[in-house]
Amino acid sequence: MSNPRPTQMRRYDPEIFARYYSRRPWELIWRAIQVLWFLGTFALLLWLDRRFGREEQTKFRRAAQLRQLLTRLGPTFIKVGQALSTRPDLVRRDFLEELTKLQDQLPPFANAVAHAILEKELEHSPGEIYSYFSEQPIAAASLGQVYRARLYSGEEVAVKVQRPHLLPVICRDLVLMRWAAGWLPKLLPLNLGHDLIMIVDEFGGKLFEEIDYLHEGRNAEKFAANFHDDERVKVPAIYWRFSSSRVLTLEWINGFKLTDLDRLRQANLDADQLIEIGVTAGLQQLLEYGFFHADPHPGNLFAMPDGRMAYIDFGMMDQLRQETKETLVDSVVHLINQDYHHLAEDFVKLGFLTPDIDIHPIIPALEAVLGEALGSQVREFNFKTITDRFSELMYEYPFRVPASFALIIRSLVTQEGLALSLNPEFKIVDVAYPYVARRLLTGETPSLRRRLLEVLFKDGRFQWQRLENMILIARNDSNFDILPTAGLGLRYLMSEEGQYLRRQLLLALVEDDRLHTEEVQNLWRLIKDDLTPERLWDAAWDALADFSKEQAAALVPAQVASLAGAFQVPRPR
Repeated sequence: MSNPRPTQMRRYDPEIFARYYSRRPWELIWRAIQVLWFLGTFALLLWLDRRFGREEQTKFRRAAQLRQLLTRLGPTFIKVGQALSTRPDLVRRDFLEELTKLQDQLPPFANAVAHAILEKELEHSPGEIYSYFSEQPIAAASLGQVYRARLYSGEEVAVKVQRPHLLPVICRDLVLMRWAAGWLPKLLPLNLGHDLIMIVDEFGGKLFEEIDYLHEGRNAEKFAANFHDDERVKVPAIYWRFSSSRVLTLEWINGFKLTDLDRLRQANLDADQLIEIGVTAGLQQLLEYGFFHADPHPGNLFAMPDGRMAYIDFGMMDQLRQETKETLVDSVVHLINQDYHHLAEDFVKLGFLTPDIDIHPIIPALEAVLGEALGSQVREFNFKTITDRFSELMYEYPFRVPASFALIIRSLVTQEGLALSLNPEFKIVDVAYPYVARRLLTGETPSLRRRLLEVLFKDGRFQWQRLENMILIARNDSNFDILPTAGLGLRYLMSEEGQYLRRQLLLALVEDDRLHTEEVQNLWRLIKDDLTPERLWDAAWDALADFSKEQAAALVPAQVASLAGAFQVPRPR
């Protein structure tokens, strides 16, 4: 049986690709010479810098040259550069900073070629399908280019056409990379954390998903289904009749890039509101749906005149398992609690550390890296700072970045950078913290909601100071109303599922044979400006509305009623 050609393959299969090119070694040899010339010249420059002691003076210039070199080597290497920009375990910090600037853009290819590809894929010329088709592409990227068009039925659409000969180019480069991955670790002191061939295969699998436009269309529809109840998020519709694996026709988005501040002002759009939509939607993707957009750069996020945020380009997506989502919430809880021992265990579960690693020497390092960010300067927390600090740990401890988390890191850092470009004073904690608090109370599984216990209790004792700190952080969000979240919490406490938390909370109030009126009064002073007595009682009675008077009396001991005296809160009329 003959080997299939790369142009016939729609999934990544390194064994088939290797067999195909083993019969065409001249293609690999010529490409290898080209790649080695560029990379060898760059390596020689690095060696000369080290030889003459000028590394410090030239490091930024060399980082920029690396970015330019990868761009010249073509689509596969541009994608490599983008992937490496999220891998502090593989790349020096100064190179990391330059690779994050790598723009996924190339000069457009000829319109005649694009028209030929479209006609071959859809079996009709552009004029037969579209009443209008732009003379030039409106955008060109490493994998394809986009035209603006209009269907005969009147809908305005965007038409993505893939670059010619893309599959054989990518397959050839991946074969070379995989071959090099077999011997490169033996020559270079790389801190990989795991098999370099595995990294190449992970990269190849994701790249093949990205160049399959039918797969991208399915991703878009799945993403749209997750946000169908959110009127703030827009996802373009897919026109399947005019789409194939190399051509994608989708709804045209009338909007502008989030980084176009002049257009935002002209449209009277609130930048902070757009930031909140983006951050909240990003957290929902990770912690609720587990299906997230892994490439939310400015070219893929648009502000619409009506205030909605539109996502486009769903080629790079990933799906998290429920267990991974819950472990992510665990790690957030342990980060808030500054519980670095359990945080280290979370890193093992998530794949950042192998199960056979002794985590005890790592715990002080985690505390040193994260302690300052979550101490008195909690509002200064940002993912870019944490990523930079972790890049230093990667060379001292056996951390690795699993493929899915490389995409998560890329997504979080990119979104945060975009938010900071809109508002330099933006603090991700201001939006993320209230969301995570509500998420803990309203998670879709009991195991997720039980994470709340870990925040409020330690060694069986209620942590009053921790609750006070949480409220202080939540109050930093001027739009955060504590009452709805408190109402959700009260409903949870009164439910059968909240029985354990209810019992523990009541024990905490009366432990050592005394009511903790001082702690409760401290909390009341924090929230009394937001909660009038009438609003507080209304929320309490709303939460108890589903219970009879007898049930409510059984749930709330008479002893606790004396707390009203500490608050000096009147009974409802």
